[in-house]
Amino acid sequence: QLQLVESGGGLVQPGGSLTLSCVVSADNPEFWTIGWFRQAPGKEREGVSSISHTGESIFYADAVKGRFTTWRDNRGKAAFLRMNSLKPEDTGVYFCAAGNQGDGLESHIYRYWGQGIQVTVSS
Repeated sequence: QLQLVESGGGLVQPGGSLTLSCVVSADNPEFWTIGWFRQAPGKEREGVSSISHTGESIFYADAVKGRFTTWRDNRGKAAFLRMNSLKPEDTGVYFCAAGNQGDGLESHIYRYWGQGIQVTVSS
């Protein structure tokens, strides 16, 4: 069994920054790819970024490239998403997810999901 808990969300003004954390509780957390997803009101969930279990393979959605950065600690027990230059369209519920069937931004490869955390970008 694997559990994921997100933290670090909140309200931020446009142009501001936030860092989301995802704590991974598992017997072998270092073997799982961690993905970040978001869902805006009335929209489908979309992939934001992913980082492989080795940390060597990282993907970003085009909408966040150059603004968001993801990394994980060297024991795999936590993953992070630094979000800079935030825009109102970044508003949504952000989820971290874990999978072991490859890596990338497609939700079907992730087996476990966190509860999600709200990020609101507004003045």
